[in-house]
This record gives sequence, C-alpha cells and structure tokens, in this order.
Amino acid sequence: MSKIKSLLVSQPAPSIVEKSPFFELTQKLSLAITYTPFIHIEGVHAKEFRGQRVDILSHTAIIFTNRSSIDHFFRLCEELRVEVPETMKYICQTEAIALYLQKYIVYRKRKISFADGSFIGLMELILKHRDERLMLTLLEPHKTEIPATLEKLKVKFDRAILARTVSSDLSGVRLADHQMVVMYSPSEVKSFVEQFGVGGASGSGSGSGSGVLPLIATFGDGTTRKAMECGLTVSAMAPTPEAPSMARAIELFITDANAGREHAPVAVKDDKQKVKQIEDFIKAHQIKEIRKSKAKKKPAGGASASGASGASGASGSGSAAGSGAGASAAAVTKD
Repeated sequence: MSKIKSLLVSQPAPSIVEKSPFFELTQKLSLAITYTPFIHIEGVHAKEFRGQRVDILSHTAIIFTNRSSIDHFFRLCEELRVEVPETMKYICQTEAIALYLQKYIVYRKRKISFADGSFIGLMELILKHRDERLMLTLLEPHKTEIPATLEKLKVKFDRAILARTVSSDLSGVRLADHQMVVMYSPSEVKSFVEQFGVGGASGSGSGSGSGVLPLIATFGDGTTRKAMECGLTVSAMAPTPEAPSMARAIELFITDANAGREHAPVAVKDDKQKVKQIEDFIKAHQIKEIRKSKAKKKPAGGASASGASGASGASGSGSAAGSGAGASAAAVTKD
C-alpha cells in the first residue's frame, strides 16, 4: 500500500480552516485534504408543507434532532407568515442543537431543554413534556426509531417533514487523486456508491484510476453498516474507545498504514444491544404507567371501611354483654 497523502472528506469546507479537527492532521502527517459535500439539504416548499396538514401554531413544543431542521422550520414559518409565539417550547437532542436556536430566537432556559445526545436521554426528556402538544421535525430520509418509540410509549405528536437529503453532483471528483474517503452519514454513502459504484476490491488504496476505490473511513454505526451493505470495506471508523473522533481514528490508521502495519477491516457492530436497551426502556415506562393507573383506581375509603368494621364489632360485643337496646342504638347512631 502506498503512503496516504490525500483525503477526500464528504463535508463542506470549514469557514476557519485552523479550527477544523483535521487541521492538526495536515500539519502532523503532511496530508492534503479536499472537502466536497456528497449530499445537500433541499427544504420542502410551503405548498408541500401545507399538504402535510400540520398546523405549527396548534403545537406548544417543537422537537429538534439536528440543526438543519431548525433552519428549515424557521424558513417555513417565514414563508407561511407564521409568527412563532414566545411561549413556544423547544426540545433538543443535544446542547449544541439547543444553542443553535440563538440564530433565530432569544435563548431562555425556561423554554429550551436538551438531552445528553443519547436516544434514551431524548426519550426521557420528551416524556417529561408529554402533556405539551408536540411536533417532531424530520428530514427525509430519517430513522424510524424516534417516531416508532414515541408511538409505543403512547406519546401524542405530529410529524413534520421539513426537508430532504439529496445527492450532490460528484462528476467533478477524481477518486484517483485521493487515498482515503471519509463519510459521515448513510446518505453520503448512498450518494458515493450511486455515482462511483463499488468498483472492485475497495481498500487497496492504489488511486490509479483503474476502478479500484480508495480506502473508506466512516463515522457512526449507521454509516459503517450502510457502507458494508453496499459492498464497501471500511478501514477506519469512529467513534471508538481508542478514537472518539474521526480525526483521531484517521490519525491512528494512517500512522500504522504508513509504517507498514496491517489493519483488519472494521467489523459490523451488532445493534441488538441498542434495540434491547430501547425495548427495556419502553417496558419500564409501561410498568410505571400501569402502577400509576392502579394507584389512581384504588378506593380511598379503606380507612372508613375499617372504622365501620370496628364499630360493628363493638356493637356485637355490647349485645353479648347484655347492655340492652339503648347501647345498640347508641352504636348505630355513632356509625
């Protein structure tokens, strides 16, 4: 394998190169990095949004799982001449997404809440706001696990498709000029394969233009799984315990590769653990709701019934002692 000198990153070029996570790599490993977005987001038109029959102002809380949804939500509000009330609440998957809202609204913690970035964390946050009239913002295509889980939890919400992910034109990209391609989402993998094909034994990194693809690096389990489903061999992946960031994963791989050390291809991670975690969360919540329901239905007159029983016993004892009709009448009056 020839030494890796050039990377193709499927993202827009950073506005400040020095702040890019890859900048240090270019200095340390003498890498040349080309930024080319493999996909772009196209917002739905106002007419199409109206066809979804989603009334923004009938909701009291909006759920955001990415920054693109925020951009297109407020774009549509402007096109539809909808003035979002100051009382509107926003539920975000991460703090970074929540802070991005400052681009459009005054940031107030009382109306903006965010989870820790995990799926379960987002579900717990939404459950805390289940009494709100919720709108879940989505991009197409999207993962079905969020709406599917909310339905299982019997949380009432409306879906709103705000934009679609579309493949960018990559006809001007010459793969032979790069030894490694870095991708961050399943949609980017789809765009890459549609326009370049699998082309044979991915991973040789020859860059000869003979139809052999460069090495592949992916971010996230979903992206990695999509790449493998498409027949690509993934050489580097993040996040992992050893490489929490994509930059770190690439640094480790290139350092070993340039030193002639072999790396086994990345293996597909089994998502059964995540599925079980979600199922356990749903079951735990359902059990909690059943207990709450039983507690509400439990009769509140237990103490009165006990008192009546005690009085009845006292009356019977009085009769046995021959206290007469007057004592029995007094006992009845007391009951």
